[in-house]
Amino acid sequence: MSGVTDWGQAVFLSLTNALNSFLNAIPQVIGALLIIIIGWVISNLLARLVREVLERGGADRLFAKHGGAVYGTRSSAFQPSVVASEVVKWIVRFIFLIAAANVLGMPQISLLLNQVLLWIPNLLVAAVILLVAPLLARFVRGAIEVGAGQMGFSNSALLGRIAEIAIVAFAVLVAINQLGIAADLINILFIGVVAALSLAFGLAFGLGGRDVATRITEDWYQGMSSATEKVLEAASAADASTPSIPIPPPSSRSAQASPAPQSDLERDPDAI
Repeated sequence: MSGVTDWGQAVFLSLTNALNSFLNAIPQVIGALLIIIIGWVISNLLARLVREVLERGGADRLFAKHGGAVYGTRSSAFQPSVVASEVVKWIVRFIFLIAAANVLGMPQISLLLNQVLLWIPNLLVAAVILLVAPLLARFVRGAIEVGAGQMGFSNSALLGRIAEIAIVAFAVLVAINQLGIAADLINILFIGVVAALSLAFGLAFGLGGRDVATRITEDWYQGMSSATEKVLEAASAADASTPSIPIPPPSSRSAQASPAPQSDLERDPDAI
């Protein structure tokens, strides 16, 4: 192959190479566009199907009915069917975008989209946790308030509120950990909170319930002592009420030894 001798030949060679590369890339570009168009159509169809199924199943009506007490009037504007359909739509579109990037020979873009696609399930789980946690917390709060009120507690509302806040806070920590945002920091924070609550509960029970524990121990000791005394008294009474059996004296006839029988020699000494 002869070398380039002038500028005109160099420009012509560069344009020729660019045109060849463009012509070779046209089938790949057309294939990628077809993949994207097909993906968009399929994603829209699946999203419409998911939305209709959830609407007919009553998901929107159920959320508006039970979510109004927690989320207020905003629950009526939030439709789970729409959210679910949009999630399904974009998951399908990401899948087809990854396929299109592979056709175009772009491994970096394909890897990036694949990582985003693998992260979407964690995002969905975190969103479900944050959505369901307030409903569960409100239900537990109502159950504690009713149960504590029936048992005679005067601070049933405070106990229910504490339980609700604890459930929501725990759900937030789980959701953040699910997203992978500062997982080590969240774990350390959660362990610290649990340790602090355990220490506070132990100190409160040990210092505030010291007198109660003393009375409980004294009552237990007195009960054991009285039970032991009752057992000893019952044993003594049983021994005293049992009649003694007299031992008969030996008979006079049996006391006197019967004479030994005489032999023939003693009876008749002349018989020798």
